[in-house]
Amino acid sequence: MPHRRTIAACTAALALLAPLVPAPAVDGSTARAATAPEVVSETAVASRTVDLTIDSPAMGRTENVRLLLPPGWTRDTDRTWPTLWLLHGGVDGYTAWTRDTDVAELTARTGVIVVMPNGGRCGNYSDWWNYGNGGTPQWETFHMTELRRILERDYNAGQKRVIAGNSMGGLGAMLYAARFPGMFEAAAAFSGYLDTLLDHEPGKNSTGWGPALACPGTDWRRVWGHPDDQAAVWHAHNPADLAERLRGVRLWVASGNGKAGPLGGFPFTDPVEAATYDHARSFTKRLRDLGIPVTTHFFDGQHDWPYWERELHRAYPALLDALGVAAGR
Repeated sequence: MPHRRTIAACTAALALLAPLVPAPAVDGSTARAATAPEVVSETAVASRTVDLTIDSPAMGRTENVRLLLPPGWTRDTDRTWPTLWLLHGGVDGYTAWTRDTDVAELTARTGVIVVMPNGGRCGNYSDWWNYGNGGTPQWETFHMTELRRILERDYNAGQKRVIAGNSMGGLGAMLYAARFPGMFEAAAAFSGYLDTLLDHEPGKNSTGWGPALACPGTDWRRVWGHPDDQAAVWHAHNPADLAERLRGVRLWVASGNGKAGPLGGFPFTDPVEAATYDHARSFTKRLRDLGIPVTTHFFDGQHDWPYWERELHRAYPALLDALGVAAGR
């Protein structure tokens, strides 16, 4: 029998692959004119879990972030803590990793701030092109500029960072590590779409990989444009094209092949995970062609949380090592 979350996970990811009829372009003037981002509320969810609501100029609205604070964390110190940025997949939100995995337990004895920002149901961890008009949403700016500075200023986040994510979050992890050289010591992608132009033939097909049926009324071309007409924008947001910029980052890539595995799944091949497998193979081949080391784990498994939880456990020691943090401390 499939895991209880398999149907929802696969449905959501499949929706991200299907293009929509174009929607009107967004007027870039909709971005709010506030001068700086601000935490407008802070809510303790559990002993180590804190939810932030941030008024974001980049987003033109408030957005949420969940933090897992390490043992002994306090504001009243000159000490800083390294951070693990943990990104969620499509059609999901900032509570996903604590909702569906044991990340709170996994990190309970390590001195790391876990940062889980909202990334939008189909945000693709990018500042959207919006038909050349710019404007909101600006996910990359919200995360890499606004949130990062808030964490460093108000929550004692240090300069050592690693990043990981599942599905759309796997794309985001590699995108952010490549687009911000020196920002992250390590990056891990679990079932991520890491070669966004894979199998695209200019003039012959239309890559509607971005936001789609899961986001009613959203035209996927708002994200990066059309892959032929705005090829430069697509290449600038394709981890496979940005691979050289990942040199020096400790890399971890995992994907199932879509077949039912030891943690359950459908009795047939999951097309979503099969696609991420092809992306992972293409991306890691590009890395190796460039002589860039990468740790890989390919397995029988599908696009679902039990596999992503397992892969986080497998990658976590390497992420901690990249931060210079000993496991259990």
